[in-house]
Amino acid sequence: MVAGGLCLCGLISGILCICLVVLLWVIRLWIQQRKKQLSSAGRDGKRPLLVAFFHPYCNAGGGGERVLWCAIRTLQKKYRNVTCVVYTGDRDATGEEIVEGAFRRFNIKLIHPVKFVFLEKRYLVEASLYPHFTLLGQSLGSVFLGWEALLKCVPDIYIDSMGYAFTLPLFKYLGGCRVGCYVHYPTISTDMLSVVRDRDTRFNNTTFITNSPFFSKFKLVYYYFFAFMYGLVGSCSDVIMVNSSWTLNHILSLWRAGACTSVVYPPCDVQTFLDIPLEVEKSTSEYSIVSVSQFRPEKDHPLQIRAFAKLLKEKRVGQQPSLKLILIGGCRNQQDEERVNNLKRLCEELGVGNDVMFRINIPFEELKRHLAEATIGLHTMWNEHFGIGVVECMAAGTVILAHNSGGPKLDIVVPYEGHVTGFLAENEDNYAETMAYILSLSPEKRLEIRENARRSVHRFSNQHFEDTFLLSVEPLFK
Repeated sequence: MVAGGLCLCGLISGILCICLVVLLWVIRLWIQQRKKQLSSAGRDGKRPLLVAFFHPYCNAGGGGERVLWCAIRTLQKKYRNVTCVVYTGDRDATGEEIVEGAFRRFNIKLIHPVKFVFLEKRYLVEASLYPHFTLLGQSLGSVFLGWEALLKCVPDIYIDSMGYAFTLPLFKYLGGCRVGCYVHYPTISTDMLSVVRDRDTRFNNTTFITNSPFFSKFKLVYYYFFAFMYGLVGSCSDVIMVNSSWTLNHILSLWRAGACTSVVYPPCDVQTFLDIPLEVEKSTSEYSIVSVSQFRPEKDHPLQIRAFAKLLKEKRVGQQPSLKLILIGGCRNQQDEERVNNLKRLCEELGVGNDVMFRINIPFEELKRHLAEATIGLHTMWNEHFGIGVVECMAAGTVILAHNSGGPKLDIVVPYEGHVTGFLAENEDNYAETMAYILSLSPEKRLEIRENARRSVHRFSNQHFEDTFLLSVEPLFK
């Protein structure tokens, strides 16, 4: 009886598997038929090659968006018979406004028009929708958002440029696309597993979890399960590009697809900043400390404000001129705007409200002006995947003070030809002490560090990105 029951269960399971495979194959055929119906020939009578970028927040104005627009411009330069498509959820702006915003913020002008596919279900990838199991919720939500995108436009080549790896098998196996991805930051990393295992309190590992052995173990099991699934979907990609040595190490560990993985440093408009004259600082009544990053929790703006307040409170700068902290960044949504309001309240609580300035979604020229006038460039994100803002600060001639981890530590703020290019710190005291030390240096010594930093950033130029990007995506066009 038992043997018969097992055989019956096996038979049913086999039938269900066959039915599932047949269903998926039928869906794939239907999508391919839909692709033929939606596609149209170009001016030369040939159907253009559709290259689609999945970037639901393409109008956000951060480093990821710079990569997107530079990648599109690079493909437009190289391939004539290519039409670039952007899947976006920015329905509050027109395509023309988005392109204009890219030029205004990044000084990037596209060669040909871009086709925008506006998605209605972007809320499915909003973190606020998933107060618990956020990683899993957003990843599953991205599958449904990807399905909407696939139904609206079936591309020949699909590139996930924002980190939604769970969409890769959808476009590869159902859409029949060649798929690639540019990974800015792994959705989960071995460092995140270590944080939970060690019960270390972070913005994504609250005290409620760390104080409970049961919840810590449960979250660790959940993270290991998610890491396994993340590795499966990521390994579906035909081409994998990562933005730094730090990201490379984690993606190789999780996805195990070294043969198709390469480092493509993100494009930094270093030449624009290198045009800023570099000379010994003249006497001034005020020094400015500038931070450039989106207002997201992982950027740790509170650490910047607390360290700055500590610097002022302990009067470490003695008789130095007055100091101003300028926080420059983009706000993507209402959550980011609320985060800025909370930061302003923190400034008031610490008594530095008049010494901290917030500049949100500013034009490129204003960003350039603030960096040209700054003495110190500040960065505080733990395990920043790369750090475009760090490179921009160095190119503009500020003395950079970045977090002692991730991309800044491994790739950017490293000695150049044996000379110092900047400084690293880890906590409130480190930052306050190092800022005081930088300000105590002579203008001539600061100039030497700034010159070293400038010489080191040419490896992060737009041209270097274009060369390595084209080399990496070439298999997708064969």
